[in-house]
Amino acid sequence: MGQRLADASTPARLAAPDEGIGRDELALATRNHGLPLEALRYDVTPPGLHYVLTHYDIPYVPDDTPWPLAVAGRVARPLHLDLADLRAFPAVTTRVTLECAGNGRALLTPRPVSQPWLVEAVGTAEWTGVPLRLLLAEAGVEPDAVDVLFTGADHGVERGVEQDYQRSLPADVAMGTEPEVLVAYAMNGAPLPPQHGRPLRLVVPGWYGMAHVKWLREIAVTDVPFTGFQQSVAYRLRQESGEKGEPVTRIAPRALLLPPGFPDFMSRTRVVRPGPVPLEGRAWSGQGPLAGVEVSTDAGRTWHEAELEPDGGWRWAWRRWHYDWTATPGEHELSARATDAEGRTQPLEQPWNRGGFVNNLVQRVPVLCLEPGEEG
Repeated sequence: MGQRLADASTPARLAAPDEGIGRDELALATRNHGLPLEALRYDVTPPGLHYVLTHYDIPYVPDDTPWPLAVAGRVARPLHLDLADLRAFPAVTTRVTLECAGNGRALLTPRPVSQPWLVEAVGTAEWTGVPLRLLLAEAGVEPDAVDVLFTGADHGVERGVEQDYQRSLPADVAMGTEPEVLVAYAMNGAPLPPQHGRPLRLVVPGWYGMAHVKWLREIAVTDVPFTGFQQSVAYRLRQESGEKGEPVTRIAPRALLLPPGFPDFMSRTRVVRPGPVPLEGRAWSGQGPLAGVEVSTDAGRTWHEAELEPDGGWRWAWRRWHYDWTATPGEHELSARATDAEGRTQPLEQPWNRGGFVNNLVQRVPVLCLEPGEEG
């Protein structure tokens, strides 16, 4: 993977139960999986390689099961739509990079207790569906709308309370065009796979994955802010238990390097031979358009501008970058960092928070360059 797991001797700071990090979520770690970094070569991630994180059980939805979607609350005309109704609306396809809010959590010290992602909780897909703003316009949103609440069919217990997975968006985000939120029914040109929300899910370009509610069954417009567990307790940036914290929203800039050469599985080091070594990877940001990517081959002491390819019209998808490196014998540490148009960039040392969220620490890839003629 090009990253070393946190040392097993590193003490983990246990998150308090009020932060949504508990036994159930740890048990689900076995069904969650990340992107193999070799798959960064794909412009669009195959569904089986795209990262998956589920909070509760994956709902079973047989092919022929009706799936009504309700649009209710502070609207003039409540809607009850099936898949055929949704397909009658103009379809939009957009390429979007999704990243888990906890991506990089395992690189923090002390390590927060939850899904132990290194940097692999990411993927890019082409999502097809109905712009949410069209459904809300059809329903007629009342002027006093504050939030739009989304309820999924996945179901579990938090702090002893049985509940569905629910998240909200501010009404102006839900009804806006930048980004344009989708109620999606297809991924990469095919019906949604079960683990990605079949038959309906929300896609919120530029926002971390917790906002992309899967197995979507109800949309409700409210005149007060939503204060449910996944909104006001989980997914908050806190230093100490009991703090209200700041909400997790848009994706921070990140560049990932596709590990070069071949692996030495004993040392978790990549091995290359002397001479030209092409370096490549992907970069993205949900906070502003990318301005550039830099590469370091000496553990961050010096940085060199990489060539960033155009976005191809896909504002919310990762972009390929590449840099030509001439490797010399010895040990090296490779890194890449992204900067967006607002000047936000990746830190070399990551500020800590209890949930391990929004960690866009610069990736570090140890590389050994062999001596000329040395066997790999």
